[in-house]
Amino acid sequence: MQIREADHSDIPEILEVLKASLGETSSKKTEEVWRYKHVDNPFGESLVLVAEENEGIVGVRAFMRWQWQKGDTIYSAFRAVDTATHPDHQGKGIFKKLTLKALEIGKERGDHFVFNTPNAQSKPGYLKMGWKEVGKLKINLIPINPLYWRNKKLSSKHSVNISEFNSNATLKNWNTALKSSGKLFSPKSAEYLKWRYINNPLQQYRVFAQKDLFIAGYVKQQSRFKELRISELVFSPKISKKVIKETIRSWGREAGVHVISLQIPGDEGLFHLGISGSFGPVLTFKRIGKSLEENDFLKLNLWSYSLGDLELF
Repeated sequence: MQIREADHSDIPEILEVLKASLGETSSKKTEEVWRYKHVDNPFGESLVLVAEENEGIVGVRAFMRWQWQKGDTIYSAFRAVDTATHPDHQGKGIFKKLTLKALEIGKERGDHFVFNTPNAQSKPGYLKMGWKEVGKLKINLIPINPLYWRNKKLSSKHSVNISEFNSNATLKNWNTALKSSGKLFSPKSAEYLKWRYINNPLQQYRVFAQKDLFIAGYVKQQSRFKELRISELVFSPKISKKVIKETIRSWGREAGVHVISLQIPGDEGLFHLGISGSFGPVLTFKRIGKSLEENDFLKLNLWSYSLGDLELF
């Protein structure tokens, strides 16, 4: 068996392995989606490894490139995302071989860490390979008046005027404020927001981007309730918090959701009515480079994140 880095010519065969292993229903498996996630990412192309046997790809492992920052220090990170082993080749330890090789390459190239939010089935495997739990993500839940629960749909229309959205000043001030907090945060840019929320072929977000305010969210149907998830919220101090809250609540009323969920870096007190708790998945972390102090990353209160920074897509 040969383990090697993939190139763009491997994409069609990689997609066949994903389809054979995971089926068509879990997420879209097209070249457009793959290129969106792993080639067009403004943080850089993903580190993708494949396992070959008899001149055919039998396993794939993709680490999506990401960036986190603390103070003036910028960390080159990976999100552990797409992985699959062809059903005819399972039980050969391919997942572990691909993962360990990816960590080795990342270390050689000066990358710092890997993070992800694995499900209950995959988390034990990560822990055996040295991943560590940071904690369950804290999320704020804001209830919606039951009078609106009968409403059915939040339109996916965008209200976007990037030229009017004061991206340079607003984003610069946003990142500067988070930098001064001394916590880990994922720096935002107009290029990132367009890629992550406006051009995303995997999830249709409702996006509002006008002067000094950016909101991206979508409706998620849970087993017993309907949730409006605000994945990203960036705003200028010039914007009234009352305006922000009313815009978000109006989306919730329009969609007929039971609750709104959000987590806002650097501003946990936007909504005073609601509950806050460890309702999210478990964030896990794996150090690659020796240059960082691991304990600085294993306390959830040192991470300043939006839901969009950590949710699967």
